[in-house]
Amino acid sequence: MDKLFKTLGFWTAMFAILFYVGDMMMMTLFFIAQTGFFVLLGYMKLTERMYMYVFAAYLVFFFVGFTYFTTFLLEPSFGNQH
Repeated sequence: MDKLFKTLGFWTAMFAILFYVGDMMMMTLFFIAQTGFFVLLGYMKLTERMYMYVFAAYLVFFFVGFTYFTTFLLEPSFGNQH
């Protein structure tokens, strides 16, 4: 299970890079924080049950936070027009 969290850290780092290229700094910082969280968990050597509990809690917090951000904070725009 620890390899799964290291892989999640890799993919969230890729998303952070893409958000940075897209000039979305808040989302970049959000995904950098997630990357650090996943990589840290990947090296903690927890039991599989604990990894599953942590992942379930992460899903709840991520979906609530991402939905809040996209609904209330994100300003729709096309291209680089501010």
